[in-house]
Amino acid sequence: MKLVFASNNKNKIKEIKSLLPEGIEILSLEDIGCVIDIPETADTIEGNALMKANFIKRHYGYDCFADDTGLEVNSLNGAPGVYSARYAGESRDDKANMEKLLLNLTESQDRSAHFKTVIALHYKGEQKLFTGLVEGTILKKAIGNEGFGYDPIFQADGMNKSFAEISLSDKNKVSHRAKALKQLIEFLKIQ
Repeated sequence: MKLVFASNNKNKIKEIKSLLPEGIEILSLEDIGCVIDIPETADTIEGNALMKANFIKRHYGYDCFADDTGLEVNSLNGAPGVYSARYAGESRDDKANMEKLLLNLTESQDRSAHFKTVIALHYKGEQKLFTGLVEGTILKKAIGNEGFGYDPIFQADGMNKSFAEISLSDKNKVSHRAKALKQLIEFLKIQ
């Protein structure tokens, strides 16, 4: 089975490929010749995932899936949320995003947050959504060199290390993306 994963984010592609069972091959946007930046202008994480999947299906005709992920901080009313990748500006700078978030939490006692991933799937004429959440805490400083995005400042509940201090295989046991992808895989197995 071949599916297009509507992403050119090399870190996401690597993470997704490490979770897929044999028999499911994914193609990136680059693989299908899509070089444009697909708009992500919805006001929800679900909406952005759907926009990307719908774009690929409409313009390229492939069965596909797309994800959108956001970090939602309780004391910031869910921010950065849908704006997680561009929190500090359009440059999508992970370090600047983390610095802005830490600055905005300087006075906050409540550092609880969760990562949320929504996967939108177009497959054999059907459209499905799969959601994964992981609860945790925003650390006071970045720790670790693994992962990407907000991983250095996010510590999942029940762990004593940031997502950037653990291996990809350990992260995949608990992560939001892994939880959403597991639901996708279970759905595809019965098709």
